[in-house]
Amino acid sequence: MTGYVYMMSDKPRGVLYTGVTSDIHGRAWEHRNGVKDGFTAKYRAKNLVWFELHPNIVLAIQREKSLKRYPREWKVRLVEELNPNWLDLFERIDEIENVYRPHPGMRKYGDYN
Repeated sequence: MTGYVYMMSDKPRGVLYTGVTSDIHGRAWEHRNGVKDGFTAKYRAKNLVWFELHPNIVLAIQREKSLKRYPREWKVRLVEELNPNWLDLFERIDEIENVYRPHPGMRKYGDYN
């Protein structure tokens, strides 16, 4: 099962929410439509501004935890590398290929199976 790490925002350089899911379409839809109460509903972070694909959910969870430790400005730069205008990527999820490529010293994907 593949996994995605993603970021939602309310506006360019606004609130940032980082999450992980195995269903990026469904999860982004839930955020956009305020299906669940929580951070994104409270701060109106309805725009999918960044995401990356991982070969399995374990690696995606590991990456999400890592990203949450990084400073805000580092995450802003990460968003702007993929999406410089902070557009909502929801309609373009299937058009964008942003596969995570680990550092060569990282454990190999097969080590997690």
